[in-house]
Amino acid sequence: MGRTCFIALGANLGDAVATVNAAIIVLRQLPGARFVAASSLYRTAPVGLRHQPDFINAVVAVDAVSPAPTLLDDLFDIEARFGRSRSVKDAPRTLDLDLLLFGDEASDDPRLTLPHPRLHERAFVLAPLAEIAPELVIPGRGTVHELLARCADQRIEKLVPQTV
Repeated sequence: MGRTCFIALGANLGDAVATVNAAIIVLRQLPGARFVAASSLYRTAPVGLRHQPDFINAVVAVDAVSPAPTLLDDLFDIEARFGRSRSVKDAPRTLDLDLLLFGDEASDDPRLTLPHPRLHERAFVLAPLAEIAPELVIPGRGTVHELLARCADQRIEKLVPQTV
């Protein structure tokens, strides 16, 4: 058994709903990891660069046996397959995958900070995370449920799944 890891997904270019759903399917087959859960999709206002389309966000949980840097490389590879290019900070994107937590591992490496440095401040991460792990404790910050309550002023909308 590996470490339980949480990965945030976000997209706001093209068909963002389809992109996030497709990325969740790819994450279900992530090498060196066992898929645990996926949240619903959420529509959220952009943070940082505000004059851009809303984002579609979700969070998945996996049990990873690969080390954190390997998992991060896998996430970057998936982003690239979905056409992600890294230009300016907070720019619109086809797909963004962020490693939020890697078990209880802490890291201040410039390439990988764990826990993710801003996850405790962002409803677009906390709401989907609360759906799949509401009592999860973010080290030094509190439970996901408590942290989400502090972000009540951030606009977020849970999307109702489409049925065919």
